[in-house]
Amino acid sequence: MTAKTLVLGVIGSDCHAVGNKILDHTLSQAGFNVVNIGVLSSQEDFINAAIETKADAILVSSLYGQGELDVKGLREKCDEAGLEGIKLYVGGNIVVGKQNWEDVFERFKNMGFDRVYRPGTSVDTTINDLNEDLGVN
Repeated sequence: MTAKTLVLGVIGSDCHAVGNKILDHTLSQAGFNVVNIGVLSSQEDFINAAIETKADAILVSSLYGQGELDVKGLREKCDEAGLEGIKLYVGGNIVVGKQNWEDVFERFKNMGFDRVYRPGTSVDTTINDLNEDLGVN
């Protein structure tokens, strides 16, 4: 079976690279083909990489708290670019300040994200979700 391809990156004006490198390494070790677009990435960077690599999922991380602003409209832009149905994941410190997690979760689900991860979520959780969502045995 061919490895599933994931586009991984840190969106917006966020330059937090350590978590990105850890995710890249761990997801690669789990058997995924990781296309890491790095930090300071725009929505267009994610979309272009997904199109070029025929990616199965896009994983967006944000640590500086502006993720909610940075990802608005991403699902619609993916659809417009021909990526209808691509799995979208988001995680990290994706909102400013301490907010009720259920409210945050609902806002991101309503923006079209398939999975929304709170700060500190284990990468094992993400791997299990990817395996389930992408039909990896």
